[in-house]
Amino acid sequence: MSIRKIIHIDMDAFYASVEQRDNPDLRGKPIAVGGGGERGVVMTASYEARPYGVRSAMPGRKAKELCPDLTFVPTNFDAYREASQKIRAIFYDYTDLVEPLSLDEAYLDVTENKHSIPYATQVAKEIRERIFEDTSLTSSAGVSFNKFLAKTASDINKPNGMKVILPEDAPAFLEAMKIEKFHGIGKATAAKMHKLEIYTGADLKQLSEHELHQRFGKAGIHYYHIVRGNDNRAVNPNQERKSISVENTFRQDTRDKGILADELKDMSESLNARIKKAKASGKTITLKIKYSDFKSITRSITIDHPIADIDEILRLGVHLLDKTELSKTVRLIGIGISNLSDDSESDETLQLNLGI
Repeated sequence: MSIRKIIHIDMDAFYASVEQRDNPDLRGKPIAVGGGGERGVVMTASYEARPYGVRSAMPGRKAKELCPDLTFVPTNFDAYREASQKIRAIFYDYTDLVEPLSLDEAYLDVTENKHSIPYATQVAKEIRERIFEDTSLTSSAGVSFNKFLAKTASDINKPNGMKVILPEDAPAFLEAMKIEKFHGIGKATAAKMHKLEIYTGADLKQLSEHELHQRFGKAGIHYYHIVRGNDNRAVNPNQERKSISVENTFRQDTRDKGILADELKDMSESLNARIKKAKASGKTITLKIKYSDFKSITRSITIDHPIADIDEILRLGVHLLDKTELSKTVRLIGIGISNLSDDSESDETLQLNLGI
């Protein structure tokens, strides 16, 4: 089997960068998209704000404390979609094997590309240059022989950078990488691994597939393979879709949007893992709130492509939370993906109990 040439393109602070592009007064300044108001929540922050510790899913008031000069900007999804469509048109000029993960990132298989360019690195370079020419936005790219390594690589030289991981370099690269940097290993899993004295890929590699399965369930089998650079998933522009939702019930009701945003972050990780496992996606993100009197409300947002990425799930979930006025204390919060294809399976819901 021939070695694939996979590119992962990830736009740099996409929402914030679009806002700075369209408003010259915001350029070079720390800004946060969303997060305004007493109970607002940050969707994403510009690179100027990140050194202060401002991050997505953070309560706006906390972000302002960390960065007093922070400017809050309301979301403008029409502008984000317009920029995304221009970017995607560039992708399709090189290959039809494009798997969008969100408005601002995608996998491309350029093993055989429309311009007959022999090197994936050159394709990625041209795409990034054309994105900047057409949108005035910067992007980062990861280039490798599978999807996991390409996505991992795209985050290394951010912003406005590129990283290539060749097959012969992959083993040493993965062994040296901190466990927190592995895509799919979240904060909670990393903490569990630290208790087992697993801090790097080399440490993880010491455990057998059976041991990892015992300690982490089916996810452990996934960890066993990715630390060895094994990922045979094809770039699939026509993924099967399935609706999945995650609901968390609090032992103590809360009205604090900061707490709710933190739970959305954890739930987005759980939801993303289940989406990957089921090879599922959808176009609508729905936020569910159940109040202490057991009355429920839902808020939804629909975009123009299937979602299968943790960052996009979180951003859209936080956006919906930011726009929701909480009339009472909350006992349950949920997030899910819907707007299914015709061959979708029935809904699945994972319910978790939280003690806070």
